[in-house]
Amino acid sequence: MAVPDHAAHPHVAAPVVLAAPRVARAVAVHRARWLTAATISWNAIEGLVAVTAGIAAGSVSLVGFGFDSAIEVSAALVLAWRLRQERAGGCMQAADARATRAIAVSFVALGLYVGVESGRDLLGGVRPEASVAGIVLACVSLLAMPLLAAAKRAVAPALGSAAAVADAKQTDLCAVLSAVLLVGLAANATFGWWWADPLAALGIAAVALTEARRTWRADSLEDTCCA
Repeated sequence: MAVPDHAAHPHVAAPVVLAAPRVARAVAVHRARWLTAATISWNAIEGLVAVTAGIAAGSVSLVGFGFDSAIEVSAALVLAWRLRQERAGGCMQAADARATRAIAVSFVALGLYVGVESGRDLLGGVRPEASVAGIVLACVSLLAMPLLAAAKRAVAPALGSAAAVADAKQTDLCAVLSAVLLVGLAANATFGWWWADPLAALGIAAVALTEARRTWRADSLEDTCCA
């Protein structure tokens, strides 16, 4: 009886081995789309509440926080566009680079706006009224944003996407901005320290501009390349 020559078919297990990374990437893309949808939904609601509460209290910091939410939505929409490119197949490097730089531009917009508005408040001695709605919103955002950012960072390596990493960093920055907003609003409501919010916001503006520079210069991750 002839003995089957297994050595003659070394490629049989290869499709199973090669399929695993593709399956993992597909799962990561699906998860990233859900996270992006959650980001857009949350920030749309957050922005509306912040702007409404800010106008009611005469708080430029709250209005600015609402505009930050709009920038977060724009960054999420950029990443959503980037993820849609996955359906076309092929190399994602060019699409990822464009998406990453678009997010860098949103960092610049955020930094410039927060810097200018906080500078005006600080120099002009603007004293907003206490806003309970703003304090509650800042608390909720401070709890939610780090979790969302961590989930985004978890899927970024599987995507091989610098754009996904940049989007996660912007969500981290939103959490920091929430903390600053909370400190400023609480200090104003409790002690009447109106200057706390614009002073801290100037630091946030500097961080945003630094992240813009880093994001613009970032290279796509290895999996994005057409190797």
